[in-house]
Amino acid sequence: MSPAPVIIAIDGRSGAGKTTLAVELAARLRAHHKVSLFHLEDIYPGWNGLAAGIERYVSTVLAPLSRGEAASWVCWDWENHDDGEPRVTLPAEIVIVEGVGAAAAAARPLLSAVIWAEAPDDVRRTRALDRDGETYEPFWDQWAAQEEEWLAADKVPLDADVRVLNPADGSAPADVLQVLPYLPSLAPALAPELSARRGLRLRAERLDVRPDAAGLFGSLYGRSANAVWLDSSNAGAPEPEAGEAAERSRFSIMADDGGSFGQSVTHRSGHSLLSAGCATATVQGPFFRWLDTVWGLSAVEIPEAYPGGFALGWLGCLGYELKRETGGTDLPAPTPDAALIFAGRAVVLDHAEGAAWLLALDAPDADDWLVQARAAVETAGRAAQAGGSTGVVLPAAPAFRSRDTRAEYLAKISAAQHQIGEGNSYEVCLTTALSADIPADALDPWPTYLALRRRNPAPFASYLRLGSLTVASTSPERFLNIAADGGMRAEPIKGTRRRAADPAEDARLRTDLATALKDRAENIMIVDLLRNDLSHFAIPGSVTVSRLCAIESYATVHQMVSTIDAQLKPGSSRAEAVAACFPAGSMTGAPKISTMAILDGLEGAARGVYSGAIGYFSLNGATDLAVAIRTLVINARGDGTAELTLGVGGAITADSDPEDEYQEIRTKAFGVLSTLGADFPDA
Repeated sequence: MSPAPVIIAIDGRSGAGKTTLAVELAARLRAHHKVSLFHLEDIYPGWNGLAAGIERYVSTVLAPLSRGEAASWVCWDWENHDDGEPRVTLPAEIVIVEGVGAAAAAARPLLSAVIWAEAPDDVRRTRALDRDGETYEPFWDQWAAQEEEWLAADKVPLDADVRVLNPADGSAPADVLQVLPYLPSLAPALAPELSARRGLRLRAERLDVRPDAAGLFGSLYGRSANAVWLDSSNAGAPEPEAGEAAERSRFSIMADDGGSFGQSVTHRSGHSLLSAGCATATVQGPFFRWLDTVWGLSAVEIPEAYPGGFALGWLGCLGYELKRETGGTDLPAPTPDAALIFAGRAVVLDHAEGAAWLLALDAPDADDWLVQARAAVETAGRAAQAGGSTGVVLPAAPAFRSRDTRAEYLAKISAAQHQIGEGNSYEVCLTTALSADIPADALDPWPTYLALRRRNPAPFASYLRLGSLTVASTSPERFLNIAADGGMRAEPIKGTRRRAADPAEDARLRTDLATALKDRAENIMIVDLLRNDLSHFAIPGSVTVSRLCAIESYATVHQMVSTIDAQLKPGSSRAEAVAACFPAGSMTGAPKISTMAILDGLEGAARGVYSGAIGYFSLNGATDLAVAIRTLVINARGDGTAELTLGVGGAITADSDPEDEYQEIRTKAFGVLSTLGADFPDA
């Protein structure tokens, strides 16, 4: 008797490629494990024997194997149409069982994981008959009817841990092996496969060229279903001033989820959907717990000459509703709570040195991609820098509606001040949302983003195309940076004034912000909150405030910014350190947990991507995340329509003037709305 094995079932209709997938997956797993393989076709009692075969398989094969015992069973003699010889299947560290019914209801309690393989009907029939020839053809319809009858009562595909749209190109085993280690039931057994990901070789190539970034992104990723551009769109602009602001604008990153290592994940209310090529896995559990399994430890060696913080890894956005995992309540949102891609290759632009870095994990397709990327960078380097309009020409400007009328928002400000007066909060970051419904083809997200970045250049601008979700952000605010060496930095913004065309008026507005006691009080309260957030995983005594209430000027607004630094405790979970700070205190108020509860009651709706974070989680353990503000979210519904949403808000304190606060959200919305030719709704 051996220890109970890990048992993986590969199920699916006949002709879905289960046998080939099982054999090739077993071969790959044998690099680190002892693997036993069982085929259900050996035990079905004839062409009308699906139900009986499942019963035989569960009782004589699966039950003893699940106990770590050898399975003694009787094979079926397909030539003589009768029971054949007795056989024995020995247990192993991993057992793979494949065939129609391998994950039937009676089997599932004994299985560690279920893979469901599927393919179009015509492909399945061709594949099955090519394999079994004329012997199967007379029985195809009879067997298919049994499959349909079984599946009508047993919803195996819905319960599968991994689903595979199985092409006949040999890619399925590698794709499945990408996602299997994410399953909690398999993670301990597949630790060697996870460890192998931490020994990846990073290839880095520097090109001394300053390409047109927009043209380069369009060339490399214009056709990618999932692509991310973390775009320091104000690099080289005369404002804001040097120092910390210049550091925030040094690098731009662009990538998709193509290539050997490409993956994506979306998370909603405790369910993560992970995709790699043709395989998709469903993982239950909190997002930050999953993040801790895939990020935090240094997995690559960084070339000494490479100056960037990003060394490939995960990129995308975290929605505000992840607060359910950090002390807030659970509100369902129409957009994912998190959406990330894994980039095994990327282009990083160093605006300070005028260079482009090509990064790729060593893989069979790396050379071809490097050739393609090199040519694209050189072509974009010869192109004229992108100019163009700062507006978008649309058939009609979107008609935005506000979640709150002016009167309703003013009433909520008064309610927030009442909560402050009762001692339940010191500061409440009250938000609302503007939304518009449009035909999906009425607005092209790509030129829309290009117009936004020209009108509102910002150090943390970004363009995310993640399936049906597009995020076009011109955020000026860093949420959290954790460097590879453990240095942590938060840079909250609290305090905003509009820009004026007249220099004297513009200077007056900047001075007014710098000397405003209310704005300084708002900023300092958030600084105190973030000092506390960072301290949970910081070396005691390392938390410092290096800048307090500094003024930075952007294209459409002046902002008050502070900088808090700390040093991560050695051995601490970096994912937990991010979670301890999430969501950004500048978007909640203080104290955070009680104020989030107040906000749920006042706002009455999910914020979605707005107020969350946008950025990367790198293979060297670094992360850099911006606060998702000044952000247009485009959610294609799949019915030919799309919803545009723009979140806006401001910090409410005891001495806030309600009318001033209402005018502030109008100021914050102006940059995005004016780009679309739209107006702030007056109702």
